[in-house]
Amino acid sequence: MAQITQQEKAQIFLSWHRRDEPLVLPNIWDPIGARILAAKSYPAVATASAAISASMGYADSEKIKRSTLINIITRIAASVDIPVTADIESGFGSSIPELQETIRQVVASGVVGINIEDSITEGGALQHIDEQCERIAAVRDTADEQGLHLVINARIDSFLSDAYKSQEEKIEEAIIRAKAYIAAGADSIYPIGPGDKETVAVLRSRITGPLNILATPDAESLPTLRQLGVNRISFGPFIFRSCMQKFADIADQLNNMGDYDSFANNMMSGAEMGEFLIHDRE
Repeated sequence: MAQITQQEKAQIFLSWHRRDEPLVLPNIWDPIGARILAAKSYPAVATASAAISASMGYADSEKIKRSTLINIITRIAASVDIPVTADIESGFGSSIPELQETIRQVVASGVVGINIEDSITEGGALQHIDEQCERIAAVRDTADEQGLHLVINARIDSFLSDAYKSQEEKIEEAIIRAKAYIAAGADSIYPIGPGDKETVAVLRSRITGPLNILATPDAESLPTLRQLGVNRISFGPFIFRSCMQKFADIADQLNNMGDYDSFANNMMSGAEMGEFLIHDRE
């Protein structure tokens, strides 16, 4: 895919949401993660906002600066030739002009897609549906002005919100919002949270656009999600947390004056790691 333009990458990335095979995106947080996925023939790279924030010592929910996020996703996009999509949380701007500036910087970073969520506060109320549609439309218009069909993955947080008491309410809200978000310009829908067969089947049957499901540790298996017709499968911060648990286990063993088996028997060699690194100066 070398030498293709950002616009061409965006169209290729969009087309993968319309195939029979799901687009599997193990979310990363740094350039070397992106390069490893590219080397293993993954067709695209997706970031996880929680993983990026945590890797810098910050909680999720836009606790890092917008400029920090843009710097990181720019480095990631420049590190590989395959399409990169970035999780930009709520867009790093409460007003439409602030959101539009975020999108201009996102497009300039080289990425070709985004996740944008409709939460106002974690676990609390969501943006009013009309306001979120206005924000999605502003994202579409701003990216179009930059000459890029930015692939918008509209996240719906009804399953994470305390505002909806029953599973049925959460499902119905997700379906209502999905229809509205697609009409506003979203390319795919991401009702984050549910991974059980029954809920995914209902969402798939009633949402007309491409569907993204989060592969939590309790979610259905990849083959089952494929059979259900899921178009895109992402992993959020779970791979990052798994890596951090491995580091914590190594630290515990060494702190107890243990042997080196915790890291020596399952690691890349220096040469293997070097294959994913740039050896010129920054």
